[in-house]
Amino acid sequence: MTETTADTTEERPARDLPPLVAPTADNGLKAVFQRRYLLKLLVRREISARYQGSILGLLWSYINPLSQFCIYFFIMGTIFALHKNIPNFAIHIFSALIIVHFFNETFNAGTRSIVRNRQIVQKMAMPREMFPVASMLVSLYHVMPQVVILVIACFASGWTPDLYGAAAFLLALVLISILGTGLALMFSAANVFFRDVGSVVNILTNLVRFGVPMIYSFEMVDQRFGSFAPYYLYNPIAIAVLLFQRAFWTGSTDQPTVMPDHLLERGVAMIGVSLLVLALGQFVFSRLENKIPERL
Repeated sequence: MTETTADTTEERPARDLPPLVAPTADNGLKAVFQRRYLLKLLVRREISARYQGSILGLLWSYINPLSQFCIYFFIMGTIFALHKNIPNFAIHIFSALIIVHFFNETFNAGTRSIVRNRQIVQKMAMPREMFPVASMLVSLYHVMPQVVILVIACFASGWTPDLYGAAAFLLALVLISILGTGLALMFSAANVFFRDVGSVVNILTNLVRFGVPMIYSFEMVDQRFGSFAPYYLYNPIAIAVLLFQRAFWTGSTDQPTVMPDHLLERGVAMIGVSLLVLALGQFVFSRLENKIPERL
């Protein structure tokens, strides 16, 4: 009687519980969303850790972009008087700033996500792609308060929303989500082997602000570069910024605004490019993944 009970007790864990399998390159992004409960826990952990010990807490997600907006608006709008050439300059720069901040935060935080979570990576069996993806979702979470501020400012400026703008808004978010995650996957794996990668990413994200129509308008690009202006639109981040400006800035002013033709179609095309970047990032990550624990 005792032996039978003991045998049943010993067999039950092996029969009822699935074996703990270490994550492999075959898991990939699909496994990340199959383990959504872990992803949700990581996102919550990142958000709570960011505001731990902070008095203002989530209010910082409003204060930080507003401070950047005030700096850019004062320097570029007042000192360089760009507001005279760009109608409703405040909405123009803030709508671009939201997308730029979303991309930069996703790229920067995602690149450092593996190294920053080295203890979890070494101890837990989970898809390691989960950390860059979680960084993107945390960045997306902080976009929402900024959009709330932007919408309030737009309505105060007489903004008229439309379906075309709503589609542009969604396309911009999807584009940056995919592009930022793809680059974060690629660079997060490289950052494990060469910590200089994090510094390179800082430089790249600083350049992003000047490679998109944020402190200047697309009309200025069209006027200055002429026949070379279409090459400017090969930049996916520039397209995302223009989509966001079409969603908010264009409808907030009665003055004519210059936007590229077929903007939504360009946005869809850049989502295709971003998917290729995501596939490349997954490929690079999977090639380096098995060596990550020993290098940490």
